[in-house]
Amino acid sequence: MKTLVYLFFALISLSSMAQKPIRVAVAGLSHGHVGWIFNRKDKTDIQLVGIWETNPDLVKQFTERYKLDPKLFYSDLNKMLDDAKPEAVSAFGAINEHVVVVRACAPRKINVMVEKPLATTFADAKEIQKLATQHNIQVLTNYETSWYASNQHVNQLIQDGKLGEIRKVMVNDGHQGPKEIGVSKEFFAILTDPVKNGAGALIDFGCYGANLMTWLMKGERPISVTAVTHQNKPDIYKNVDDEASIIVQYPKAQCIIQGSWNWSFARKDMEVYGNKGYAVAVNATTVRQRLQEKAPEETLKLDPRPAPYTDPFSVLADVVQGRLKLDQNDLYGLPVNVTVVEILDTARESAKTGKTILLKK
Repeated sequence: MKTLVYLFFALISLSSMAQKPIRVAVAGLSHGHVGWIFNRKDKTDIQLVGIWETNPDLVKQFTERYKLDPKLFYSDLNKMLDDAKPEAVSAFGAINEHVVVVRACAPRKINVMVEKPLATTFADAKEIQKLATQHNIQVLTNYETSWYASNQHVNQLIQDGKLGEIRKVMVNDGHQGPKEIGVSKEFFAILTDPVKNGAGALIDFGCYGANLMTWLMKGERPISVTAVTHQNKPDIYKNVDDEASIIVQYPKAQCIIQGSWNWSFARKDMEVYGNKGYAVAVNATTVRQRLQEKAPEETLKLDPRPAPYTDPFSVLADVVQGRLKLDQNDLYGLPVNVTVVEILDTARESAKTGKTILLKK
């Protein structure tokens, strides 16, 4: 009987530990997606313990908008990490600052989640990976498209052999433009800065296709990258591209990535063509597929993915607490996202030189 009682209380203890919220701090408030973390009052899987932000206007703005305790804010990243002692940090600043955040967090054994992409340069991406490995922390890259049921369905068709071998993939992402959709002045300043963002639409939306294609190809690096960028609206986007097309070549497959701030409407879709059939992820929950030449195309409406895949912070909490294990080919994981940055870095060089660039083996 005693054994059963001890087992009962042990299970209760484990259950309460599993449900305990993780301590999360925010690094930066200038990214347009940062509002996510303040608009999830219905969830209790994370506890906000600190915010690093050096812009006093943003501090005032967020304190008032979300009724935040002023004691949460720090102007010094290292002091915040030491005082607040977070288990994870979510980075919502400029992309080129991701490596700065990881440099501070990794030696302290603090996990990190960044907004896409992982870094602005391949050198920074490799440094982040080295630090994460050296200090045994998780560094996740958040992409909205990671939890699209449609993308998961298409990938499963590939795994099941229903599309055959991948031959051509087309990924289209973007919207009318940051100014046109009304992003904040702070976010606009990042997106249009070639150092802070790495480029314009090439980085902002080209990263989705690089992420998805690397995943579909099970981490395989391409053999070459060709890119063309342009400024359709130089009066608005003076220092970065607003139009980017990237051709990513593999031995037997090709991916065409179209990242643009010139679409008629916002879009995030993917077309995958194999030698047996094709599937088109139209949006998060809609797929058009044709699996046999003599069969008609069919349209599927899918249920959204279950928790935690509907919320990046729930994913972060489950990873930190060990409930969710990322494999080597996870869309959020480092191996895939280091290759993503290599593709983007090469694409930027290709667009600059006007040449196809072969990747080093």
